[in-house]
Amino acid sequence: MALLAAHGIVSGYGEMEILHGVSITVESGQLVTIIGPNGAGKSTLLKTIFGLLPPKAGRVIFDGTDITGWSPERIVRRGICFVPQTENVFPSLTVEENLEMGAFILTEDLRARKERVYELFPLLRARRAQRVGKMSGGERQMVAIGRALMLDPKVLLLDEPSAGLAPKMVELVFEKIKEINKMGVAVVMVEQNAKEALKFSDHGYVLAAGENRFDDSGPALLQNEEIGRLYLGG
Repeated sequence: MALLAAHGIVSGYGEMEILHGVSITVESGQLVTIIGPNGAGKSTLLKTIFGLLPPKAGRVIFDGTDITGWSPERIVRRGICFVPQTENVFPSLTVEENLEMGAFILTEDLRARKERVYELFPLLRARRAQRVGKMSGGERQMVAIGRALMLDPKVLLLDEPSAGLAPKMVELVFEKIKEINKMGVAVVMVEQNAKEALKFSDHGYVLAAGENRFDDSGPALLQNEEIGRLYLGG
């Protein structure tokens, strides 16, 4: 049984329907990348899975439970965390305070959880007292991902984690995503840097105009000439 499955998702904003029956499946421990042109509905799919948008049709099944229509807070408690593309940190708070906010639903001592994040992101340990608003885009992305990891999720949803980052920082963020996945966390990411992301993805989905167009292993999608021509720039 899949860890996470979205079946026939119809969703959008108000009267505007963006997704027209999209389905994805994520096995335990998989790294899955969703690609496609702007406006394909990639971010809408993540927001619908996470409960930020109510689906008009379709079901979301997580770890054997139907979570369709659940609130984000309830979904977080169940084991899914989401890092949006923008506004994903508290800029006026320090790195450490941001991490603590990521575990606001817990009453336990957070030192061990913070230590695990600092082991993954040593730079954050060195900057733990710095206000996040004074950090670079790549550093803020590390804070955002670290904050999501404070709850030890089974699935991590990432919306454009490399967007707007310098090439070296893109490489570093991708390396950290791979490390997180090797720790046993299933990762589902929407990514415009499709060629690089598909190289290390177990599975990939191509969305276009709110519908499934292709799905296969990451390397197989890279080798597909039609996908290369239509979605990967040659």
